[in-house]
Amino acid sequence: MGKIFGTNGVRGIINESFTVDMTLDIARAVGTILGPGKIAISRDSRMGGDMFQRAATAGLLSTGCSVIDIGPAPTPTLQFNIPLLGCVGGVVITASHNPPQFNGIKVMGSSGIEVTREIESKIEDVYFSKEFRIADWNEIGSATKDDLALRRYIDAIKSHVDIDLLKKRNLTVVVDGATSVGSLVTPILMRELGCKVVSINSQMDGMFPGRNPEPLPENLRDLSQTVVSVGADLGIAHDGDADRATFVDETGRILWGDQSFAIIAKHVLNKTPGSTLVTPVSSGRLIEDIVDETGATIDWTEVGSVVVSHRVVEINAELGGEENGGVFYPAHQSVRDGAMTAAQIADIMVQENKNLSALVSDLPIYFSTKQKVPVPAEKKDELLDSLLNITKDYETITLDGVKIVFDDGWILCRPSGTEPLWRCFAEAKTQDRANELCDLGVKHINQAISVT
Repeated sequence: MGKIFGTNGVRGIINESFTVDMTLDIARAVGTILGPGKIAISRDSRMGGDMFQRAATAGLLSTGCSVIDIGPAPTPTLQFNIPLLGCVGGVVITASHNPPQFNGIKVMGSSGIEVTREIESKIEDVYFSKEFRIADWNEIGSATKDDLALRRYIDAIKSHVDIDLLKKRNLTVVVDGATSVGSLVTPILMRELGCKVVSINSQMDGMFPGRNPEPLPENLRDLSQTVVSVGADLGIAHDGDADRATFVDETGRILWGDQSFAIIAKHVLNKTPGSTLVTPVSSGRLIEDIVDETGATIDWTEVGSVVVSHRVVEINAELGGEENGGVFYPAHQSVRDGAMTAAQIADIMVQENKNLSALVSDLPIYFSTKQKVPVPAEKKDELLDSLLNITKDYETITLDGVKIVFDDGWILCRPSGTEPLWRCFAEAKTQDRANELCDLGVKHINQAISVT
């Protein structure tokens, strides 16, 4: 059978590689595997979102599932509400951080966590075989709306932080909602936590006129400048579906995802002796340092939030996180949650009575770099064997792609889950060394292409 799911859901270019017909059949396959029962549905601000959501709703109803529409909302809002609404699953129309011409679909199980790789395969089998469950005329599901999902979600986040202390501190926060669904939650949340909130890119606009939805440093210059110009304590930027947050300190400096993750990890792991933290092999030495410092244990996984979420639940870990700024706080829910992460950073600032730059200065310093290497589609999946042979004399971790470990840094080479390319990540104690290691990784990938 074929494959449609990537690292995190199904994504493609609107009306080209991701179509209404495709969405309809994915939804029919989801209803066949997860149903019958209630399925919660939502979308972000992307173009075609309403169109694809209606197609998905029709597909789900045709299998005998009932659909609860919570309206446009961050992915973690949908995930939080799935178990509360007694749903057997959820569907969100989103392409997360991809460029504006993309849309896609993520599928969650009854816990709110994205379905396992095994369930993805079952959905794919039904999608390609077209062996859908077709409900009898008198068993077609119903479609209803739920207008309280955002409120329940915001209140739940507030229960995990010290609201009184936050209100006393009265932080000034700039929120960059990426002209998407983060704008529906985080400005309201931070204001209710006693912050003075300045919003930018806060309208819902699938053309993403303010910036690309990926919260990378090069896309956050406006946020950085706004933080400095209004004298804010903190800047918060979301991706397209707001399951991640990137932060800017009061000097306008943009934090790496590892840094915000490390600040939260230090705080959470110190609370419980013998804690466990789950993170993919793409995370760096900074996280290892924090785990060592707090006496915790690290549990490595393949790259992918789906894998991290399920592992957090499986071993009952205290925390999960990724180098891209995704934090999994299971006391709230075991998935990436951008608004929860934002509230935690603000809470740690007031509890430790430190500004964000001071919290960062307490961390060890590492430098990282990333490159993409285009790979012929027919060679993408065959490349690993050649790369393993080329790197056999190094110290390696082969849980996901190849991670080459040096005394002063590391390189991770792994295939993209969504595009015809391989990614190369590198980290070291200096930027020059990180660049040098990344170039070495790219060289090895190209060598593997030439012999595959």
